[in-house]
Amino acid sequence: MWDRTLRHQAGEDAGFTLIELMVVLLILAILLAIAIPTFLGVTKSANDRASQSNLNTALVNAKAAFQQAGQTYTTLNAATLSSAEPSLSYTTANSGAQSTISLYTSADGNGVVLVAFSKSNNCWGIADNTQAITNTPANPVQYTNSTAAGSVPVAAGVWYGKWAGATAAQCSSATGLASMVWQQNSFAP
Repeated sequence: MWDRTLRHQAGEDAGFTLIELMVVLLILAILLAIAIPTFLGVTKSANDRASQSNLNTALVNAKAAFQQAGQTYTTLNAATLSSAEPSLSYTTANSGAQSTISLYTSADGNGVVLVAFSKSNNCWGIADNTQAITNTPANPVQYTNSTAAGSVPVAAGVWYGKWAGATAAQCSSATGLASMVWQQNSFAP
């Protein structure tokens, strides 16, 4: 008898009430509401860093090709860079992806522009000017005497550009840089 009473009481207390289940679901919903925006922010940042890393790798390869070509970028092309770094692809058209680098060289061979699109809708660029670049008649919009949006800097050095809110179709080193802002030292946050 004593055994039967204990089993009966244990069976009644073995489950959860509806209120207890609702409280657990509420706590899970609150935790998800906090975690999802954080996760999305980290994902956006990771996509941007991937594009920037690919651009830095492409710049190292471009500088190596620059040295091998007698310190000029005039012979730099997609095939040369692709053989040095097979994980990246190069084009003179739109970047469209983090691992596709859009390539443009100045007519005088003193500068190169590399651009990559990020899944977070940012277009990132690196311009390497080995010496001050003069405006070239072939593409006067590309190299101007300004670091404002819409121009690539002509001063010597490595310049880092960002175009927030770009589309894959707009992200190209030859065209579509109307909104890119350039700075020296590092990529803009």
